[in-house]
This record gives sequence, structure tokens and C-alpha cells, in this order.
Amino acid sequence: MSLSALRSALVTRLASVTDIGLVHERERFAANEAAFRALYLYTPAGGTPHVRGWWVRRVATAATSVSSARALDVHSWEVRGFMAFDDAAASEIAFDALIESMRAAVAADPTLGGVADPGPLDEPEGLQLVEAGPVRFAGVLCHSAVLTLKTWSYE
Repeated sequence: MSLSALRSALVTRLASVTDIGLVHERERFAANEAAFRALYLYTPAGGTPHVRGWWVRRVATAATSVSSARALDVHSWEVRGFMAFDDAAASEIAFDALIESMRAAVAADPTLGGVADPGPLDEPEGLQLVEAGPVRFAGVLCHSAVLTLKTWSYE
């Protein structure tokens, strides 16, 4: 399956999570801070606008020949997200819940709608949380998380 189809399927799956915020197919940037922040501003139902967004990046690909006519591509993906701190609303708890909802959404459909092939049984399955903590993003104090995912596809 093509790289763009895998990326699109992953972004679509993540975007299906309720109140995930904005999900970009690539890391976004703007020349000034206000324009940059606007790329990640999200307004939940009944809420106020705040930074809440994610981007997807392919960070590695390994190819293996499985026969003279087929190759197996293993793509490693990074999903990076940010959500503005709101201590009074216990935003860290909400951010953790979002992460678990994302992990559950991918676990419910590990082939991403049939675009990816199942991986080997000895590999970690689904989205893996590898880093979380506070950062300053677009001039705003935010929760941040880095998740990884491997997809397998035959070419």
C-alpha cells in the first residue's frame, strides 16, 4: 500500500476520536506565533478555543524482500500532540484520556481500514506512548505527548 494511503488512513482514524482536536497529516508551522497558534486552535462543544492538535510524521521505513516479487515495508510513525494546560479543569487527566481513546481507536482497527497488514505477534501492537510532559508550544504552556506506531504493508 502506498505511503500516502497509510498516512491518510492513520490521520482519519485518529480524527475519529471525540474531541481529539485538530489532526494534521504533517507538522505545521507559520512565520509568526499568532498564525502558528491558529493552526492548532480547537473549540470543543460548549468550550472555549485553546491549543489542542496533533501531527503525524513517518520517521523510518525498513524494507525486506519476502520473495522475488514482493517486499514488506515496515513504516514507523510518530504522532505528536499538544493541549493547553488548564489546571482548574484537570487538563492533564483529560489529555491522558484522549491518549487512551486514540490508542483504543487504533487497537479497534489495527489494519487502518484494510490499508495496513497485521504485524508479527512479537511486535508491540498499536499506538505506544513513549514520552509525555509539559512544553511551551505556540507561546502556550501545553501538555505534550509523543506516540509511535509501526505499520506493515506488502509492495
